[in-house]
Amino acid sequence: MRGQFGTAIALVFGLGRLPAPGTMGSLAALPLAWLLHAAGGIMLLITVTIAIWVLGYWASMEYLERTDGHDLDPPEIIIDEVAGQLLALWPLSWGLSIIEADPWLWPWPGWIGGFLLFRFFDIAKPWPVSLANRPGAFMLMLDDVVAGVLAGAIMLLGAAISHGWF
Repeated sequence: MRGQFGTAIALVFGLGRLPAPGTMGSLAALPLAWLLHAAGGIMLLITVTIAIWVLGYWASMEYLERTDGHDLDPPEIIIDEVAGQLLALWPLSWGLSIIEADPWLWPWPGWIGGFLLFRFFDIAKPWPVSLANRPGAFMLMLDDVVAGVLAGAIMLLGAAISHGWF
């Protein structure tokens, strides 16, 4: 039973078996981020992102042990993409919380930008994402956190420029 639960989490309930699994994981995170923001703002989004990261680390470690996974980042494990994509959307949620926008507002430039930037960093793995691209469950989860942080930082910069903060 434990192995099945770990696999379900690591593969995000089977989405990791679909074509373009990393993209599927990132896409699955978009409505989740929107619902979390609407339900509790940035603090709920942060809390659930951290919980998903911790649960994802455990599930990935278990999955790698059971499957004798030797890949750096097996493509079917996509819980890391969910955590990283959620993190990339923190600036959008934070900005909307600051201006006290309607909690159901989820402006498309923000979530599309966050999605595209995260996917770029996750796929291209430029420095410093490449530093975390190492074997093991912790590193498997960490490279997507780094990609999410980079995507989020560019989102913040874009928002600052587009809203005249500079």
